[in-house]
Amino acid sequence: MQTDLLKTIVIVGGGTAGWMTAAAFATALKGRYRIRLVESDEIGIVGVGEATIPMIQIFNKIVGIDEAEFIQATQGTFKLGIEFVNWGKLGDRYMHGFGKIGQDLWTVRFDQYWQKMNALGRAKPLEHYCITRMASKADKFLPPQPNVPNSPLNDIAYAYHFDASLYARFLRRLSEARGVQRTEGRIDHVSQRESDGHVDAVVLASGERVEGEFFIDCSGFRGLLIEQTLKTGYEDWTHWLPCDRALAVPCDSAPKLTPYTRSTAHRAGWQWRIPLQHRIGNGHVYCSQFVSDDEAAATLLSNLDGKPQADPRPIRFTTGMRKQAWNKNVVSVGLASGFMEPLESTSIHMIQSSIQRLIDYFPDQGFNPVDVAEYNRQSRFEYERIRDFIVLHYKLNQRDDSPFWRACADMPIPDSLAHKIELYKAHGRMVRTDNELFTEFSWLQVFEGQNLVPQAYHPLVDLQSEASIAEYLESVRQVIVKCVEVMPDHQAYIDQHCRAPAPKPAMV
Repeated sequence: MQTDLLKTIVIVGGGTAGWMTAAAFATALKGRYRIRLVESDEIGIVGVGEATIPMIQIFNKIVGIDEAEFIQATQGTFKLGIEFVNWGKLGDRYMHGFGKIGQDLWTVRFDQYWQKMNALGRAKPLEHYCITRMASKADKFLPPQPNVPNSPLNDIAYAYHFDASLYARFLRRLSEARGVQRTEGRIDHVSQRESDGHVDAVVLASGERVEGEFFIDCSGFRGLLIEQTLKTGYEDWTHWLPCDRALAVPCDSAPKLTPYTRSTAHRAGWQWRIPLQHRIGNGHVYCSQFVSDDEAAATLLSNLDGKPQADPRPIRFTTGMRKQAWNKNVVSVGLASGFMEPLESTSIHMIQSSIQRLIDYFPDQGFNPVDVAEYNRQSRFEYERIRDFIVLHYKLNQRDDSPFWRACADMPIPDSLAHKIELYKAHGRMVRTDNELFTEFSWLQVFEGQNLVPQAYHPLVDLQSEASIAEYLESVRQVIVKCVEVMPDHQAYIDQHCRAPAPKPAMV
């Protein structure tokens, strides 16, 4: 067997997507390929992805990032979950906490026993059986403690909040130290081979020709290579996710440094709140059919914790995905491959999973169509299943205070999502297919948090007496209470382990 290896990889665009790709390739490819990244300081980045999910830890470890150094460099904080406000009904509030709920003991999952006892009025709310949710309520944080096995303290799932532009800068330093060559310049046009239409170079406004055999398109919404050049096509999901605009603005910090993201539903959309060490990141995602830009800006600015540090920055988008993430010798990563509103903080994870999939199916010069097709199949599956989970939040609302929410509750939904809802309605059952991103614990928390009650529970729950189930639930709750009591405040943990340096005073 003989493999015709590639020699040169060109990454078009910087930002989080470009520099995550560069850092991963520089680490995984061990300097045996030439990696060039082309970006222009004239072109801004969207930078709304400041909240993450726990898998980001895997990426950071693979590329060799020290956690404390990373948190300091990015003004980061820790994240135990997402709080949802006003998503079921006005006044409702629930948390999608990371990690496990309860502790499995008998024949079926913990939540099935909770369902029975909750219906009988003999269980505490679901959050009492999840350490990340109870720690979030107390504004506490602690990473997993390996010295306490068989304890919730040894099984704490967490992610990060950070400044996306600082993260890209951090990864750029790491990537360049490992041999990635950055080229500054605005791309004037793209050159394609006449024989097969593959991209063979990007030509800069300066006239410089940057040649390559494999191109990674990290150019954002415009998709310079994947769409403007290769005309790949885009699948529009606005009929399921109608929000099409966002406004982003930082504001001064609040007294409490909360270890979770907050998503607050408004009249025609929702607002994110992401606490960093030096500021709070805020944004309002909304549907322009139901609210004007001025009204959306007023709603955002009237719901900040502190003084805004800039004018709201507008972002326009169409939720959906490219019909092919990989076309010819171009793979799109990040916003170039599609857009999913950041309701469940999946933006940076989707960059990470694209990179991992790309390493799994890394090509040689032949670009075997079987490999490309499988990469595209897996990309589509991931996008569609994440889409379903986000649509779930809109579909399950019971709000009657605005036309937007009534329209969301009444809209048709994908068959794959309808099946999950019906399965849960019947006996509280949930199925995770092909290692899709969101686990049964995630689906459970949104189902329950937005007031969907199963018609029955798993019949094998009745193998245990009500008294033994009640004792079981209470023992789990008590263990979590004791664990949360010994955890430090989120702010105190950061101050002790990873406080960002104070900014230097300006020169007079």
